[in-house]
Amino acid sequence: MGSLTHRIALHLHKVLSESSKHHIGLIDVREPAFPMIQVPYSSVEKAPAELRAVAERMFTADAFVVVTPEYNGGYSPAMKNLFDHFPKQLHKAFGIVTGSDGIMGGIRASQQVQLMVNGLMGIASPIMLITPLMDKKFDEAGNLVDEAFKSKVDTFLQEFVWLAERLKSE
Repeated sequence: MGSLTHRIALHLHKVLSESSKHHIGLIDVREPAFPMIQVPYSSVEKAPAELRAVAERMFTADAFVVVTPEYNGGYSPAMKNLFDHFPKQLHKAFGIVTGSDGIMGGIRASQQVQLMVNGLMGIASPIMLITPLMDKKFDEAGNLVDEAFKSKVDTFLQEFVWLAERLKSE
């Protein structure tokens, strides 16, 4: 079985790509082979050659949507490792999306991601997308199959894009 939160990420990527004038990228923390963090990189130039492409994307991004499952009450260790490699994302908007196949939807992970965003000097959108029973909301291709959840997705995206655009314009 594949990642359930990857389904949500695929859906959000598709909706944002189709409905926004912005360039939307997707970084799957399972794909690049990130070693465990030894030294954080404060710029693209300081990153080792094998991580420069991801470093470029991280440092040039204006905003992030962080999609994570809940692991033992926290967020994905791979997500932590990614942002530990490329810290200090100053004044960038962060949308927080969590999910689980249980009824809590990763709410405890969302609280932990908020703390991480503060540590990165980012600004978290106050509207989060908490996704309970995520295995019943999105199919493997990232299509929304629970139409009742659409309004929550739309509200999350609207508020996140609003924040990201305001921060970028300043």
